[in-house]
Amino acid sequence: MKLSYQGIQDKQGYAAAQVALPQYDWAKMAEKTAEKPVWVHFGAGNIFRGFIAGLQQRLLNAGLAESGIVAAETFDYDIIDKIYVPHDSMTLMVSLKADGSTQKEVIASIAKGIKANCADEAQWQQLTDVFTAPSLQMASFTITEKGYALRNMKGELMPVVVSDMENGPKQAHHAMAVVAAMLYARYQAGAMPIAMVSMDNCSHNGEKLRASVMEIVAAWVKNGLVPADFEAYVNDEARVSFPWSMIDKITPRPAEIIEKQLMDAGFEEMQPVITSRNTYIAPFVNAEVPQYLVVEDRFPNGRPALDKAGVYLCDRKTVNDTERMKVTTCLNPLHTALAVYGCLLGYTSIAAEMKDAELVKLVKTIGYKEGLPVVTDPGIISPKAFIDEVVEQRLPNPFIPDTPQRIATDTSQKVGIRFGETIKSYIAEGRDLNTLVSIPLALAGWLRYLLAVDDNGNAFEVSADPLKDDLQAKLAGIEVGKPETFTNQLDDILSNASIFGTDLTKTVLADKIKAYFKAELAGPGAVRKT
Repeated sequence: MKLSYQGIQDKQGYAAAQVALPQYDWAKMAEKTAEKPVWVHFGAGNIFRGFIAGLQQRLLNAGLAESGIVAAETFDYDIIDKIYVPHDSMTLMVSLKADGSTQKEVIASIAKGIKANCADEAQWQQLTDVFTAPSLQMASFTITEKGYALRNMKGELMPVVVSDMENGPKQAHHAMAVVAAMLYARYQAGAMPIAMVSMDNCSHNGEKLRASVMEIVAAWVKNGLVPADFEAYVNDEARVSFPWSMIDKITPRPAEIIEKQLMDAGFEEMQPVITSRNTYIAPFVNAEVPQYLVVEDRFPNGRPALDKAGVYLCDRKTVNDTERMKVTTCLNPLHTALAVYGCLLGYTSIAAEMKDAELVKLVKTIGYKEGLPVVTDPGIISPKAFIDEVVEQRLPNPFIPDTPQRIATDTSQKVGIRFGETIKSYIAEGRDLNTLVSIPLALAGWLRYLLAVDDNGNAFEVSADPLKDDLQAKLAGIEVGKPETFTNQLDDILSNASIFGTDLTKTVLADKIKAYFKAELAGPGAVRKT
């Protein structure tokens, strides 16, 4: 069996392989999309194919939409040539259930993939045609947070951005310049309204997208490349809106075990490809079942019936509150606690850690007992139900090959949000910080982890972190197995409010963290005992 428009005519073969097919005609949908495009999406990768395209599939299946999505790729053109074109832009979606079973469906809601490449005249014109269509309601994005960045680590504009600012809309290479160029085409075609919807997994994503686009536009105006009225158009949120969103779904790289299952079921050409830009991508996408998309409902030209496809539509405050619920209480703090203790206890899989009764108790205490009393409740999703799903389905899912070593990356940049916000809430509400046990234990575990010696006394490599060298230097002289080498080396770290969100030495938690840390130094098995 093949994954293509022709291939899915083999309904018997697909039924035998237990793969659900689209309940609409892909060719007719593609024709409708060409006539009246409604939705274009930047970022043709797995989270788009495995989640967002599935939303439009639901609407098409239910007869609530006639057109599909146009996918535009700004970074890795090989994705279009090697994955989209051979398979008529279809994806074989494999949902990975926590019990080890799978559910399969052909997602066919992508009408076509376009290379957003100004050097390819035909492709650039196709994208321009989409953006100048009065029917277009939204452009969405999953280009990762770094896709919005115009500057390097030193705060300097990247050379490609400088070039784009000097050369204008016809020579746009950076993703944000491409977007600005397409908005300019829409402005020239009648300044029609549109929603620019970031769906990337970062806080205040709509704000990040808007700021970057506006900086490009302002530079073009300054350099006399576009009229000032264009800047006024993009700046007018009644015409060009930049809604915020919160997205949550784990979509790991294509798994070998899934590839083998599909080949055994009779599918051809399912092998992943590694593109020239090092993207690891396959004709199939494997991902967990739980998924959340919360979007600020500001669409000046109307929108698809996203609410009928499981998207939560709300105001900006609710989007922010949902993000805060996830990041400060219901998911991310649990992940970080598992990461540092997983490394110390020799685990290489988050799912395997969830078979460890003591680690499960640790994360349940952080979430239910210590986090929930001060959680930000967004009102649209139950925080307790969210933690239930995280603890019972998501973290234990053996199909999700996440490692504590990966999650432990950049922990110094995360603890202030993931634990510090709960601590600040306790202080603000006058709650007794002495009741906190697992949060200080998680923080002590992170500091113990920075010594780069596991609970058996073996050295391991600490994951990348911008403060790693500085923090390890402050812990110099402390030896695992010699608690007496620990004096007050933690004070300089615990007092750093830029790490923890507050000066912990001014709270009872500092002594608690130090006591746990010292106990975990006692020798082999001390971390487990603590």
